[in-house]
Amino acid sequence: MSLIHLTSLAAIPAAEWDALLPDDQPFLRHAFLLTLEQSGSVRPESGWQPDHLLWQEKGVTRAALPGYQKYHSQGEYVFDHAWADASQRAGIRYYPKWLGAIPFSPVSGARLLGEPAAQLLSALPASLLQHGLSGAHINFTDAQADQLLADQPDWLSRLGCQYHWHNRGYRDFQDFLDTLMSRKRKQLRKEREQVAQSGFLFDRYRGDQLREDQWDFVYTCYANTYAVRGQRPYLTRDFFSLLAERMPQNIVVVIARLQQQPAAMAFYLRDSETLYGRYWGCLAEFDRLHFETCFYQGMELAIEEGLTRFDAGAQGEHKLVRGFEPQITRSWHYLLHPGLRDAVADFLVQEREGVRGWAEEARDALPYRRGD
Repeated sequence: MSLIHLTSLAAIPAAEWDALLPDDQPFLRHAFLLTLEQSGSVRPESGWQPDHLLWQEKGVTRAALPGYQKYHSQGEYVFDHAWADASQRAGIRYYPKWLGAIPFSPVSGARLLGEPAAQLLSALPASLLQHGLSGAHINFTDAQADQLLADQPDWLSRLGCQYHWHNRGYRDFQDFLDTLMSRKRKQLRKEREQVAQSGFLFDRYRGDQLREDQWDFVYTCYANTYAVRGQRPYLTRDFFSLLAERMPQNIVVVIARLQQQPAAMAFYLRDSETLYGRYWGCLAEFDRLHFETCFYQGMELAIEEGLTRFDAGAQGEHKLVRGFEPQITRSWHYLLHPGLRDAVADFLVQEREGVRGWAEEARDALPYRRGD
């Protein structure tokens, strides 16, 4: 029995990796993670060194944990910059660290894959020391991983809050609107009417229905959301074409047209139950276009396809008034330095209380009729 480190997912056959997956969520699939690597979106030069963990018995992979050695904390959506800054001031090395996560994707799901995952976790601390890493962080875990990590010594639990929309068997978008308070219902209807009256039309595509020039447009819009903030995009142009080739059935792209010219786009991924809003971008700013393209078009898609949940991404309290409900997320942290571990543990006690309190308060802002 041994813990194996893979510096590329290409080192394990896709069928062997995918056989460990508990469901059809796209982010854990071999094709998705390998596309991040082979497109150059994830690479050591950008501070993301692939370091996937396998637990093998007699040469057979029994458990796995997708992961990376990190030299910064960008693209994680569980923010530990303050921990890194405090470590630097105290003369404690924080980077490189090991991160178990899906790059650039704050989507909760399975992380510990396979049955003997507890053995993999037990072997991880010694491996951190061996590889000169300051600690391990596993982000956006599911309930099964939470239970396993809670049973391991010295792992610290951290809470976050996202906002997800639930399809409660709606026949159409109007059926959803009918569940809202009158004032909120009028607000959403007015937003949609404003975009329609501006002349926007919307086309929906699967991954294999887009031409390369349309993917160029998608990428231009995606990159522009970073350029306006003076940042570089995480994903490369090749990522989109490669993923469309390998996982077309999981991709949905909505393109907004104005006077027959593409003006904005939203890029979604999906599985059999959930729609995941991932990326948005536009060529110019238009009032309320973001809400229509990213939220309302996604809701309609979920209703039409019979999907039960719409995860529109991290943060965004503005989602509450549009029917997205607070959802607690969880991450886990193992820090080798005892002083840093104790300080972070004290901080997390207070932070968890604050997150739970905010989630309860956020429910009061939901637009649904009381008693429904």
